[in-house]
Amino acid sequence: MERQQDYVLRTVEERGVRLIRLWFTDVLGQLKSVAISPAELENAFDEGMHFDGSAIDGFSRVQESDVLARPDPNTFELLPWGNSSDISGRMFCDILNHDETPFEGDPRQVLKRNLDKAHDRGFSFMVAPEMEFFYFAKGDPRKPLEPLDTGSYFDLTTTDLASDLRQRTLLVLEAMGIPVEYSFHEDAPSQHEIDLRYTDALTMADNVMTFRMIVKEIAMEQGAYATFMPKPLAGVQGSGMHTHMSLFEGDENAFHEPGDPYGMSKAGRGFIAGLLHHAAEITAVTNQLVNSYKRLITGYEAPVYVTWARNNQSALIRVPVTKRGKQSSTRIEYRAPDPACNPYLAYSVMLAAGLKGIEEGYELPSEASANVFEMTPEERAAEGIRPLPQSLSDALDVMEGSELVAEALGEHIFEWFLRNKRAEWADYKSQVTQFELDRYLPNW
Repeated sequence: MERQQDYVLRTVEERGVRLIRLWFTDVLGQLKSVAISPAELENAFDEGMHFDGSAIDGFSRVQESDVLARPDPNTFELLPWGNSSDISGRMFCDILNHDETPFEGDPRQVLKRNLDKAHDRGFSFMVAPEMEFFYFAKGDPRKPLEPLDTGSYFDLTTTDLASDLRQRTLLVLEAMGIPVEYSFHEDAPSQHEIDLRYTDALTMADNVMTFRMIVKEIAMEQGAYATFMPKPLAGVQGSGMHTHMSLFEGDENAFHEPGDPYGMSKAGRGFIAGLLHHAAEITAVTNQLVNSYKRLITGYEAPVYVTWARNNQSALIRVPVTKRGKQSSTRIEYRAPDPACNPYLAYSVMLAAGLKGIEEGYELPSEASANVFEMTPEERAAEGIRPLPQSLSDALDVMEGSELVAEALGEHIFEWFLRNKRAEWADYKSQVTQFELDRYLPNW
C-alpha cells in the first residue's frame, strides 16, 4: 500500500496534477466527490479527509455526523478530459469512523466485508457486467424523449452521433484503465451495450461507477443525454445489467468440473441454487427503482421467473457454453439486475446468496428447458416456478424478512434502504399518471 501511495504522490507531482477528486457513493449508488489539492494528498492517505456524513443520503445521523474519507491508492487514475493545464486525478475512497473502523453506511465497505467472507472460504469473486443504456437528444422529463438513432440489435449504423458517442466512450474507458470486451447497438432505438471485461468484484464496482459517469459526461459534451434508467421508453426493451459471475480458488475456476454434463462443479451448482433460492429477497437491491419493474415484465426478454438454463433467454440464470480448452471461462449469468443499481450492494447480495447455497448444500432444481414465458400459470406452478417480485413494494416486502440480505448489507444500510424505498413507493402511489387519465377520465 505504501509503495502505491508513493507512486500516486510521484505521478501527481510529475504530471502537474492540479486537483485530486475523491469519489465515493451514497447508499443508492449516486457518485459523490470532494476535490483536494496535491498539498493535502499525503495527509488524506495518512489520516483521511473529514466531512459531514449527515449530508449524504444513508450515511450518518446529525448527532454522529463526522466521518473520514480515505483514498484507495490502487484506484488512482488521471481523468482524460480538461486541458493540459488543468489535469485532475481521481481515487475511490473507503469511508471510516473516527476510530478508523469501517463505516457501516459505506457501500464500498459492505462489499469489502462480503468479499472477506468469501476469501475466508478460499474464494475470490469475479464479475463481468453487460451495461445497457439509452441516448436521447435531451434529458428533459417534461418533453417527449427523442432517440438519436433507429437502429436495432447488432445494427451497423452509418456514422451518426450515437455511434460517435459510443466510440468516444470506448477510448475514454481505455484511457481510464477499464477494459471493454464487446460494444454494440442493442435492440431498442438508441439503446447501446458495452460489456466490461472480467475482473474482481471490488474493482468492477468501482469501474461501473466510473463507467456510468463517463457515458453521461461524453454525451453531455456533445449536447446529448445518456440514461441508465431501466425503462425510459414503453413498448421496447428496457436496459439490463446482466452480470457474469464465477468464484476462483487461486488460479482455478471453482465453478468448473470437466466430468459434469454442464461442466459445472458442486460449488457452481450450489451457487446457482443459492441465487435461485434467495432471488426474490435480493431483487429490491438489484432492481431498486419503481421503474425497474416496468422492465421485469413478459414480452421484452427480461427475466420474470426464477429459473435457470443453459441456452434459454427466458431464464433468470443462464449457464453460458464454456469454450473448449478454456475452463477459466466457466461462469453463470444473472439476468435480473439493471444498471441503476448500486453495484457495491448488488454484488454483495448476489455473492451472499451464492455462498449460502454452497454452504448449506442447496439442491439445484431442474433446468428450465421450455420457454417459461409460453407456459401456462398451471404449468409453471406444476414445475414449482416462482415469479420475481412484480413491483418495488413486493420486492421490499420480501427483502424485509430476509436474514441473508440483512446480514449482507448490515443493519445500518438494511434499515435505511427499506425506509427510503418505502417512501419512494408511497410517493409513486400518490401520483395520477397520464395512463389513468387517458383510460378512466372519459368513461367514469
